Amino acid sequence: MPTPSLAALPIRRLTLRDLNACADLSEDRGWPREEHKWGLLLSAGKGFGIDDPEGGLVAACVVTEYGTWGRPDLGAIGMVLVAERHARRGVGRRLMQHVLSTMGTTPLTLHATPYGRPLYEELGFKVTGRAEMLRGRFTPGGPEPTVATRAATAEDLPAILRLDEEVFGTDRTPLIARLPAFADQLRVAEEDGRLVGYTAAWPNMDTHVVGPLIARDTETAKALIASLAARTERPLRTDIDVRHEELLAWAKGRGLASVAFNAVMTYGIAELPGDWTRRFAPLTVAAG
Repeated sequence: MPTPSLAALPIRRLTLRDLNACADLSEDRGWPREEHKWGLLLSAGKGFGIDDPEGGLVAACVVTEYGTWGRPDLGAIGMVLVAERHARRGVGRRLMQHVLSTMGTTPLTLHATPYGRPLYEELGFKVTGRAEMLRGRFTPGGPEPTVATRAATAEDLPAILRLDEEVFGTDRTPLIARLPAFADQLRVAEEDGRLVGYTAAWPNMDTHVVGPLIARDTETAKALIASLAARTERPLRTDIDVRHEELLAWAKGRGLASVAFNAVMTYGIAELPGDWTRRFAPLTVAAG
């Protein structure tokens, strides 16, 4: 039987049953396998993929929808991957066009690597921001944070969800409600009994990723990061909006080094909703 052309291979929805195939695809492109993150994205979002007749996946991506169920306000695209053996043959473009068609008029966002950015620009995405990836072992030092932080409890979840929606600009309940089970740490900052920030540290290979990071101000963000770092032996990794220059300088002074920059891009909206001044880092760049 002749092998069907790439253009003839159907695009289908991915599920948690495809987790290993997605991890294999990550590994094929030189990325970490990241099964833990793939599991979150495939359960909280919509995966799309193309099966390879010879086994595995030709390509995959995930869209995480936010807002009212069935009528999302925003969709975040992530984990757009094409197997090396099928690269540079239009597969990524076809998969992205399918996502754009499926999402209709829903505004979209994604974090683009320098490699992927030209394709997204051709499809109509605009650069609206930039995030800097940091990684390293956190070294305590300097003045102690004055903002009180503590481990989150189940009773905090409604307040976390309210704060998150206020700052992010739309409801992320299906994603944020999974944080207690997904993250190794979930911490909050509070003042006079009111939540003024929260963050999580979740395991990703040999690191703990800091995200989401939502805080009233830079001092609160510092206190939350320091509180996470004090409770892990792993290096930290995070992606900070470059407009938060003070936090970036502080983190680099505590041992985190710049690894890469990603362009924040949008489609169908001029800029992301919400309050960027309190949104310091995403849960993961794959989910916005």
